[in-house]
Amino acid sequence: MKGIESMATTQKTTLQISGMTCASCAARIERGLSRMDGITSASVNLTMETASVEYNQAVIEVAAVITKVEGLGFHAEVKWESKSPAEMRQADIRRLRNRLFISALLSLPLLLAMAGHLPFTASIALPTWLMNPWFQLVLATPIQFYIGGPFYIGAYKAVRGRSANMDVLVAMGTSAAYFYSLYETVASIGGGMHRLELYYETSALLITFLLLGKLLEALAKGRSSRAISALIGLQAKTATVVRAGEELVVPVESVVQGDLVVVKPGERIAVDGVVMDGSSSVDEAMLTGESIPVQKVEGDSVIGATVNGTGIMRIRATKVGKDTLLAQIIRIVVEAQGSKAPIQRIADVISSVFVPIVIGLALITFLIWLFFIEPGELGTALRVAIAVLVIACPCALGLATPTSIMAGSGRAAELGILFKGGEHLERAHRIDAVLLDKTGTVTEGKPSLTSYMVESAFEERQLLSWIRTAESSSEHPLASAIVSGLAEQGIALAVGSAEQFRAVPGYGIEALVDGRMIVIGTRRYLALHQVEVPASALAQIEQLEEIGQTVVLAAVDGIYAASLAVADTVKPTSRAAVAALKQLGLKVMLITGDNAATAHAIAKQAGIDQVLAEVLPEGKAEQVKALQQQGMKVAMVGDGINDAPALATADVGMAMGTGTDVAMEAADITLMRGDLSSISEAIAISRKTMVNIKQNLFWALAYNAIGIPIAAAGLLAPWVAGAAMALSSVSVVLSSLRLQRFKR
Repeated sequence: MKGIESMATTQKTTLQISGMTCASCAARIERGLSRMDGITSASVNLTMETASVEYNQAVIEVAAVITKVEGLGFHAEVKWESKSPAEMRQADIRRLRNRLFISALLSLPLLLAMAGHLPFTASIALPTWLMNPWFQLVLATPIQFYIGGPFYIGAYKAVRGRSANMDVLVAMGTSAAYFYSLYETVASIGGGMHRLELYYETSALLITFLLLGKLLEALAKGRSSRAISALIGLQAKTATVVRAGEELVVPVESVVQGDLVVVKPGERIAVDGVVMDGSSSVDEAMLTGESIPVQKVEGDSVIGATVNGTGIMRIRATKVGKDTLLAQIIRIVVEAQGSKAPIQRIADVISSVFVPIVIGLALITFLIWLFFIEPGELGTALRVAIAVLVIACPCALGLATPTSIMAGSGRAAELGILFKGGEHLERAHRIDAVLLDKTGTVTEGKPSLTSYMVESAFEERQLLSWIRTAESSSEHPLASAIVSGLAEQGIALAVGSAEQFRAVPGYGIEALVDGRMIVIGTRRYLALHQVEVPASALAQIEQLEEIGQTVVLAAVDGIYAASLAVADTVKPTSRAAVAALKQLGLKVMLITGDNAATAHAIAKQAGIDQVLAEVLPEGKAEQVKALQQQGMKVAMVGDGINDAPALATADVGMAMGTGTDVAMEAADITLMRGDLSSISEAIAISRKTMVNIKQNLFWALAYNAIGIPIAAAGLLAPWVAGAAMALSSVSVVLSSLRLQRFKR
């Protein structure tokens, strides 16, 4: 009975959480919730900004769970009561933008005051009120405690959690500058304003610049949750089912396995199933990536969310709801995105060691000066200790990574490469293998006329004119490719229009043009019209089909006349782009759902040595995982919905800007030009950016390694330390700006 009672009281809820910035945030929430009495499991999805919690309602209530999350420093509410993640993100951006505006407005006068202290600006007359310490205090205080409040909160949480991060460095450095300036301001009462060492601008400008970095990071944050919404939006909303001999339109959720579903022309197929009656061409490009619609006849399988052509079909539902192929793809994307862990920031790793060392050095310096060098001189000891803290202020260290990332991603954007966040720019430099989707990535993504063969008994241009005229009346994609291709060859329409036009789904068309009966379609269709295809022509047709081309045959008045080959062609830039990837030392592979013959033919044209063919959408993600298990860092490049699971699973997902919105949302990088050459450029930019970051970190630490001992020796006044700190920051920014000179 206890087991039954326990099951009855176990509930599951989903919380919407805001304020998470990295994997450690999600891990901290999971640990905190898992330790609570009454909670059986807690799982936090950083990408979706949600927490799924199973709890015993006899022991704990949802309100207590929310209180715990908020006690950890995050905002939480039951998902159905909350705003969407996109709305919450926009609210965060608005809040950051407003705080940045206030901070910049208050910092500007302090910046002018700082300029007045520099030797080469001594001749510039500044207003007396601008140099007034009380005026500067009024400006700096709201920046320090209102605008900079989140840094103090973050530092408190880090220290409470026995760790150190950039928030600790910021709080420590800005507080040292602010409170020393406050001490000087109070000490000036009755003593005038001369010889005051004020550093209000040091703390104010540091907070302002770091706030700018946080805003840019928020704007660049991945929008992966939109990919899920877009996938869900592909599902049909209603379905026409046959029940008790009547056709009823019902919500798609009401369709059950075994239902007979009627699919009319142009409709989206509601569920996975098997064709029981009728035939039609079905556009499966959104799931399979193949641009040519597939002809479906009785007994063939159809996939939910694909689009029916011009025919009417009755299908038997075999998979509904969460079991459909689209639902499985959605689940794979959600799981893959949720499992991604952002790169541990180099600066945070350094700061975890750097912060305690600096604090310890400042304390030791204070004690040595107070008791040994100048015994009893509290002011002197305090000034020297403050100089150590100011010189160690993390401005250069804090700017080392974000300025490089902003410069690198900015230059990449100019080249048509959009990184969705700094973590993706960092991760791309480790790529070992690149998986290229075929359709729309390596190839153009649409069928085109590649060749034609006309029998010698016919005048070529006249025959092609009849074929173009007959096909112009067809809506089939192959017909459109033939018409466009012949038009590009300068083949004109026949004088008379096509008469007695008839299209037979799955077979072909026939029409009367200039008094001639033109029959165009498959070999089977010509056989039905008793048209005999010569053996020589059959041999050529089979050769074309072996390399993945679709061949359409034409007959005139019952006599075989021509064959026309239609295929998806390789992009002109693909071969050179693949060669560039190989020069970077990368393993390049082609992955596609198409047949092996076509895949190998395309790979050969593009210069790709390894091919993974006939891979289903969910199988692409499995192939990525298999390479990852071999120790490789994998980049997946695609353009279709069928690529979304693999794009999300890969270490770096790259979507072609000419592809679907879902692919671009699921990917980490968007290649706006739709050109494979952008892949090598993206990786090269990532590599240069990482080198730049390491150089910045080295010089930032070198500056501290040199400056701290000098300050501890009492040879560095606090204002000199502040100037040195500013100079180090400028040097880091200038170093990062070198990335703007990156060339293709």
